[in-house]
Amino acid sequence: MISSATLYIISAPSGAGKTSLVRALDEQNSAIRISVSHTTRAIRPGEIDGVHYNFVDQAHFQKLIDRGDLLEYANVFGSYYGTSRHWVQEALAYDLDVILEIDWQGRDQVRALFSDAVSIFIVPPSREVLEQRLADRRQDDMQTIQKRMQVVKAELSHYDSSDYLIINDQFDHALYELQQIVLARRLRTAAQVKKHRLLLGQLLSNT
Repeated sequence: MISSATLYIISAPSGAGKTSLVRALDEQNSAIRISVSHTTRAIRPGEIDGVHYNFVDQAHFQKLIDRGDLLEYANVFGSYYGTSRHWVQEALAYDLDVILEIDWQGRDQVRALFSDAVSIFIVPPSREVLEQRLADRRQDDMQTIQKRMQVVKAELSHYDSSDYLIINDQFDHALYELQQIVLARRLRTAAQVKKHRLLLGQLLSNT
């Protein structure tokens, strides 16, 4: 049976609120799974291996690349990030919607393989708000924050290649918009036919 699940690609510059929105969406939708990326960057305080990321060394990451195990991968600020091909394919096969939190480079790689993937770009309300959010996270020093801010314009320039654009000014409103995208996808005829096949068959029956 063909799966009616959707592969979502959510991209945003660091600090735009992407992860918080995705986590809130996941809490309200039992049929959504969030892909846990592999990364070579160091684990941060409070992070859990296998939950926030699959933390691996450079040699292991290279093996994943060589075996073709990664759906996409990219070098971000000196660390590699990549998505497990098998995990995504398996989740979709079980009719579960999948969310990939990846940058625009990964988005383009995945869309080349999954033409029906839905891409969403999250944008902050201003550069000033973005910089303040990065500082409030207390995950990076000021030098790293400034480096991130320097590439924001380049990252944002790729927003128009996504299917949907959400401005994350008010969190609750941005979450509502994200929920509506998911709801609309689930109301597609193909998805509804699979869910309500028995009812539709009864309605069309001559008896």
